[in-house]
Amino acid sequence: MQGTGPELARLRALCLALPEAREVEAWGAPTFRVKTIFAMYSGPLSPNHPEREDVWVKAPPGDQDFLVSKDPELFFVPPYTGPKGWVGVVLDGSTDWDHLEVLLREAWRMSSPKRLVSEHAEALGL
Repeated sequence: MQGTGPELARLRALCLALPEAREVEAWGAPTFRVKTIFAMYSGPLSPNHPEREDVWVKAPPGDQDFLVSKDPELFFVPPYTGPKGWVGVVLDGSTDWDHLEVLLREAWRMSSPKRLVSEHAEALGL
């Protein structure tokens, strides 16, 4: 599996702190899932962005356009999942980890069974 640096460790901690989230290697990289994938890591060994580390996050309609237009240095339309509205987030010294945590929680919500969301919505601020 690719990537073991501090950015992946921090991303992993945020994702796996969400209820019933698990990590599964797919396409040679970590993916984070509940019922379905809600975030995918892409890093230096990836053919998609070999020059940097980033994460692709499932997003509600409209978020991708808003975030990419707001800060195209930090947010981007990822390959493969971008046409479905996912947003890419660069993981580097400029990453706003608090904002990324909010995006991950929303992505988790979109990928989780309704029962699980209702059990944890208040605790997660959803």
